Amino acid sequence: MEPRSVEELMDLLHACRGAHGPAGVPSPRARPWGGGGEGGGAPSAAPPDLHEHALQTAALLRRSRPADKELQAAGLVHVIGRLLRPHDTAGQAGHAADAVRPLLGERVAHLVRLHREDPPREPVPEDVQALRQADESARTAGADAGVLEDWRTVLELLAARHARLDSVDRHARPLSPDGPS
Repeated sequence: MEPRSVEELMDLLHACRGAHGPAGVPSPRARPWGGGGEGGGAPSAAPPDLHEHALQTAALLRRSRPADKELQAAGLVHVIGRLLRPHDTAGQAGHAADAVRPLLGERVAHLVRLHREDPPREPVPEDVQALRQADESARTAGADAGVLEDWRTVLELLAARHARLDSVDRHARPLSPDGPS
């Protein structure tokens, strides 16, 4: 499913409420929930649902990068791949990226795709590193991250900006070798 409007994307994010990633299948960089450590210690708590995780990730990015709305949106939508393709754990970031690209643009899709790249590209771009850190920090149940409706305006602004840019790209006339015609 590819959301064709902010309303459809909001519905998809609302559908993440109560959903969790596949049990027993951690992401390549994931630590056990609750910080049990990489040494195989038992997780101390259940993971937050995807809806809450998305809100917490986006809120952390809003605090650390208040001017970067595309990065914040990537933090919000990075979870939808688990809902779209729950059994394709390796490709969930790609599915999420492909789903949001037409609505939110190339940069948001690029960030969503790269935040789970394995092995990671070296050097890791700073914005991708920020998304990865927020994703990891949001894995432990924590502070109230607000409600999804708080993000509607950001998503609408990005969708409107992307629609304008896409429209300009589609209607731009190619230059001839002799210059503009």
